[in-house]
Parts: sequence; C-alpha cells; structure tokens
Amino acid sequence: MAKRDYYEVLGISRGASAEEIKKAYRAKAKALHPDSNKGNPNSEAQFKEAGEAYDVLKDAEKKAAYDRFGHAAFEGGMGGGGQRPGGGQGDFASAFSDVFDDLFGDFMGARGGGGGRRAARGSDLRYNMRVTLEEAYTGLQKTINVPTSVACSSCDGTGAEGGAEPTTCPTCSGMGKVRAQQGFFTVERTCPTCSGMGQIIKNPCNACGGQGRVEKDRALSVNIPAGVETGTRIRLSGEGEAGMRGGPPGDLYIFIEVAKHPLFEREDVNLFCNVPVSVTTAALGGDIEVPTIDGGRSRVKIPAGSQSGRQMRLRSKGMPALRGGGMGDMFIELAVETPVNLTSKQKELLREFEALSEDNNPESKSFFHSVKSFWDSMKS
Repeated sequence: MAKRDYYEVLGISRGASAEEIKKAYRAKAKALHPDSNKGNPNSEAQFKEAGEAYDVLKDAEKKAAYDRFGHAAFEGGMGGGGQRPGGGQGDFASAFSDVFDDLFGDFMGARGGGGGRRAARGSDLRYNMRVTLEEAYTGLQKTINVPTSVACSSCDGTGAEGGAEPTTCPTCSGMGKVRAQQGFFTVERTCPTCSGMGQIIKNPCNACGGQGRVEKDRALSVNIPAGVETGTRIRLSGEGEAGMRGGPPGDLYIFIEVAKHPLFEREDVNLFCNVPVSVTTAALGGDIEVPTIDGGRSRVKIPAGSQSGRQMRLRSKGMPALRGGGMGDMFIELAVETPVNLTSKQKELLREFEALSEDNNPESKSFFHSVKSFWDSMKS
C-alpha cells in the first residue's frame, strides 16, 4: 500500500512552520492514541504513521529532502517495511517515546544533546527581622548572621578532590535520565547512578563530601528602607544557599516585623496617639504637648468643650511611604479623664458645679429627654 503524504497525515500545508508542525502532531497524537481509541483497530497504525511523519518533518534536513524527493528520499535507508526515516524499527514504543518527549519535554527538562540537567540551584532562605517603629520611620542598615551553605573553597564548588572536573555518567551517558521499555511503552526515569546530574565524581572532596558546598554562618549587611511595615519582604539576589556542585545560589528573603509601640498605633502611613486630658482642660480648652515619632514634640490646641474621642490631625507627622509619595499624618485622639480619689472639698465643689450645670450638658439633656418620651409611650 502506497504511503500517504506526510503533510496530509498531519493535516497541514507544505508551507507550515516548525511550530505549526509540532502543534499539529500533538493534536494527532492525542486524538489517535490507542488508549483513547480502544474501539478502533486502526488507531495504532495511524498513531505510528503520525509519528513517522513528524519524525521527518520536524528535522530540517529530512524535511528538505522529503520536500524535494518525497518518500523516495528515504527508501535507501528504510526499505519498504515500515521502518522510520533515519534507521531503526518504527515500533509502537519508539513512536510513543516521541509523543512523551514532545508532549511533556517542557515539564521534564531538556532532552537529547548529551548534556545532563544543570547543576541544582541552591535553596532560597528566609530571615525574620524585627525592627522598632522608630527604625521603620528612619530606615537603617543592619548586619545579620545567616546560617547557610557556601561554595566549598577546597574544591571550588565542583565536589571533586582538588577541583577536578566531574566525568560523564556511564549509565545515562550524561543525559541524566534512563529509559526502560515496558510493553508498548517507554518509561523515562531519573538516572539512579548520578541522580539526574549527568555527571559523577570519582574522587569526592574530603571537605564537602562531594556536595560542592559546606555549612557556614555569613555576616550580611542589609539596608532596610524607611517606611517598611510588618509583612514587607526584601529580596537579596544570590545570597541564599549555594547550589550543588557549582550550581547557582538561591536568594535570601528578609521578612520584616515592626514591633508594637507604647505610644503610637500605625495604620498604613498614618499614626494614632491617644492623649488623656483633664476634665478642666477639655471643658475650658487649653494647650497640650504631644510627642512625634521623629523624637520631637508638637503643641496642640484643645478647643473648649472637647469630648472623648475627638481627633485632631498633625499633617506630615506620620510614617514615610515605602516607595516615595510623601508622609502620612498623625492623629491625636482625646480621652477625657475622670478624676479619682477626690477630697471632701473637691466633691463638694463638684456637686455645687453640677447643680449649676443644667444647661451645660446638652447631650445628657437630649438623651434623658428621649428616655422619658420612650417610657411615656410604653405606659400609654
């Protein structure tokens, strides 16, 4: 039976790009896979046919030969018995291997080319740093000690004694993976000899045991910008754990926690300060002095008749914005303080004051008037 045109098999035009060829093959492979077509006795043959077409068209040289000579371009090397271009029996296992590679190669890492996977990247590290609100206001530079792994100086991070270069793994020939055929399927696994590195070390370094890194505390100077708040994360690229056998280092992430302050509460860039004032000051008005986060002090005028909970704003006396954008504000919240431990004379004066204050408590008068109306309505 004459072979079908490879472009026809994949359902593409002769001018199709490499990406279009790959996309068409993926779609065909999924649609024709025997596991999804158990009722179709021809699915295996069609699946193999699609794999054979893709094997030719994905290769630039084979594709050029096929475009010029058609199937005759490969007759010398494959005969007419259904072998795949380039030699080798075109069995189902090989066809499935191509499907596995093309469908999942992006997730499994690089394939082919004789090189194992890259040396493993070092782990990222986390460091929790606690700062005061004053430090968050000004920013600071702080030296921290981080327990981590660093490149072994004895072997220059190679893991081999004397810094010798690792050798290609004989089990996987440097691929980092081995394949085992199970029936119709070819299963790909991490090489057990080199653990997927593609290389082995014949004479491991005594200092690091072949790891290429050793445990060590490092002192790092960290710049904490003004305006940080709890949850701020600072990334120091390349300051994490050293990679295995010369692999790239990870990153260090510093997580900030701002400690609670005895005077100020923070909300974003604004600060709040509860300030107690005497009944006399609240009633008559006056001036009070309040602290500010920069260590200074500000004079605040209390209006006569102020009540608890009244707020006054001090502009630009709050926290700096982390990424610029000016300063927040500081809010003074008054707490009118009731006097305690009164003397007999003070009590007498307060009772006299109360007797003269019937018209000086509008909120109380309004409230009790509403209470009386409520009770009267309940009686009727």
